[in-house]
Amino acid sequence: MAEVKWQRTAWHARLKPGAIDDYRQRHDQIWPEMAELLKAAGIRNYSIWRSGLDLFVYYESADLAQTAAIQAASPVVQRWNAYMADILIMDFDPESGVTPPLQEMFYLP
Repeated sequence: MAEVKWQRTAWHARLKPGAIDDYRQRHDQIWPEMAELLKAAGIRNYSIWRSGLDLFVYYESADLAQTAAIQAASPVVQRWNAYMADILIMDFDPESGVTPPLQEMFYLP
């Protein structure tokens, strides 16, 4: 069996002022169908870090393009994005429907 070569990605979003507690609570209570969709899309090691109102999101997938396509086509993700819209500022790529990735500047495996 071939070893999976995991691809890494990260992206940025920004919380609206006063939304830190709401954001944490919503993720502490993530919908089971959302968690299942992320796993079904091939995501692993998903983490979100915060500095002030800035959020930095990281995850790994064996096929980032396929993962992005699954998320972009998912009604669950569309509902989640609508649910988060009142507290979150995100830029979406009009072609892919996902947030543009951050540029990796350094990696030490």
